[in-house]
Amino acid sequence: MSPTTAAWLALACPLAGTIVNGLGYKLWKGRTAGVIGTAALAAAFVFALITLFSLQGRGEEHRQLVSSLYDYAVTGTIDAKMSILVDPLSILMMLVVTGVSTLIHVYSLAYMSGDRGYTRFFAYLNFFVFSMLLLVLAANFFLLIVGWAFVGAASYLLISFWYRRTTATSAGIKAFVINVVGDIGLTLGTFFILKNSHTLDFLGTFAQAKTLGADHHGDLTAGLILLLVGAFAKSAQLPFHTWLPDAMEGPTPVSALIHAATMVTAGVYLIARMHPLFEQSVAAADVGTIVGAVTLFVAATIGMVVTDLKRVIAYSTMSQIGYMIMGVSSGAYVAGLFHLMTHAFFKALLFMSAGSLISAMGGNQNLNDMRGFRKAMPFTFGCFVIGGLALSGVPPFSGFFSKDEILLFEAEAGGWHWILYVVGYLTALMTAVYTWRMIFRAFWGEPVEQARELEHGHLWHAPQPTNPATGEVEDTDVGFPGPEHHIAEWALPMKIAMGTLAVLATIGGVVLIPKTTTWLDTFLEPTFAGSTVVANPSNGLLWFGLALGAGLGLLGIFIAYRIWGKANGEIAVAIRERVPALHKLFVNKWYFDELIDWVVVRPFAWFGRFGQQTFERIFVNGALIGGPSTLVRAGSAAVRAVQSGFLRAYAALLLVGAGAVILYFLIQSS
Repeated sequence: MSPTTAAWLALACPLAGTIVNGLGYKLWKGRTAGVIGTAALAAAFVFALITLFSLQGRGEEHRQLVSSLYDYAVTGTIDAKMSILVDPLSILMMLVVTGVSTLIHVYSLAYMSGDRGYTRFFAYLNFFVFSMLLLVLAANFFLLIVGWAFVGAASYLLISFWYRRTTATSAGIKAFVINVVGDIGLTLGTFFILKNSHTLDFLGTFAQAKTLGADHHGDLTAGLILLLVGAFAKSAQLPFHTWLPDAMEGPTPVSALIHAATMVTAGVYLIARMHPLFEQSVAAADVGTIVGAVTLFVAATIGMVVTDLKRVIAYSTMSQIGYMIMGVSSGAYVAGLFHLMTHAFFKALLFMSAGSLISAMGGNQNLNDMRGFRKAMPFTFGCFVIGGLALSGVPPFSGFFSKDEILLFEAEAGGWHWILYVVGYLTALMTAVYTWRMIFRAFWGEPVEQARELEHGHLWHAPQPTNPATGEVEDTDVGFPGPEHHIAEWALPMKIAMGTLAVLATIGGVVLIPKTTTWLDTFLEPTFAGSTVVANPSNGLLWFGLALGAGLGLLGIFIAYRIWGKANGEIAVAIRERVPALHKLFVNKWYFDELIDWVVVRPFAWFGRFGQQTFERIFVNGALIGGPSTLVRAGSAAVRAVQSGFLRAYAALLLVGAGAVILYFLIQSS
């Protein structure tokens, strides 16, 4: 089977799962819909592997293949085709997306089994994966924009899945609107590039990269910055990041899917894919680098104080994506993609572990209410620890190697990149602190009521189900979470998915160990072969960075233990009282929501009210429409007054009219 055929089949599998579950939702009983959706993703992963093996059988110069189903619109300079590009970069993304998504589907088989929207959930989940695969396989800007928009639509459906929960629908709308802003940026950026390249095809555009950089540098820079708007919105980078924490209103498997394997990694992929263009515009690349660095720091500070378990992990995702954006924008393409891969493993694991813990809490996500689950949930605790060690960058777990690869590249770049190097390691320390803050607060100390119930073999259920964000009482009808709760200790599918990810989070770094293994470098070399960015870090800088990263990870764990493990949070209270202004800044998320409300939402809302109440009602309805209609009504009233119905009046009017005409002609003749 050819690589392109296998790639088309991988793309078709989740689409087929969507259609089968979507059209046959009334037919499926029990877990049938989940099995169909999971089987579709497993088949897609198999086809992704076949694509990999088929492509590896070709020479390096023949590892960029384009396959087109049909021409959508080919006229003049527009060459919009339904085409896919199969190369090492797209295959890496395919493997990560389908592999991790399959495990999330397996986890969902049990986790969502009590929900009455079960079939609908798997239809949406398959559609999300199809959209992401379409995005990463696109061979041109046209199909990229289609996949980009589909991912935004799928995120709305999944975030607002519990549609009777007002916080969920609001979060879905917020995510959709912000991502539409990114869609506009992506589309306008494509226009700037198309205007001078005269092609939508990626490879055709990349072949002209040097010409575009030399002859149309302004247009290229503008186009790339607009592409970055799309990347920042999709990957939740400043200032388009505010939708991501709110996206935690969706079911936990959705959080894992969005954060680990699909949506938020799209921006990283886009920059890596467009690397020939970014290398011709230093200004655009620097914008990406700086925004990534600022985001990773800001998100980490917020993660230090957030008390909603899923939101802590969400801010962690923002921060880790910041590392990736910083890396690929700086030219550390393989390092950024390496971190994307390892992050998918340990972040999906952390979300799944959090979902198991939240189920044991009866749906409560507040860290302030959790304590002492270590004995009651040993498997969940073990998975949380492995995910936490990987996220903290402790060797030999996967996050240690991938994060330090990015920071090593920044140090090698020198100059102002040293600032990014320092910010990166400072954030690494904060990452370890807030990660283990979660673990110590949830699993250490005196067990809470829910943990004691579980120790006695009973899964705790709240007397009245409530919205974890507002405390509002909810029922368990359609549009709300189901009445059942499932934990990894008792549900085999959840345990299989989490156990597999725990192994991957532990050994995933083996594909690119500095000075030891270069498998990932070698695999991605055909995609980045034409890159002008070359880095050869010294051994001294390499070993210093690895030692520093490991030391900061362990130091962060020690700090978290002293504050929340040993002192039971009293030190945290003392610190908060010493720096109340800083704590308030972080708790209020640097006031980005308020800033956006004042700068964007309120002015547009005022303009909308003015347009509706003043401009439309007075000018449009009153003057443009009301004026002519008033004249017509007045004329018709005059005509009606003349229509008296008396024959004598009509005859007299006729004689007067005829006399007036005769008089006119007599005057004219004289």
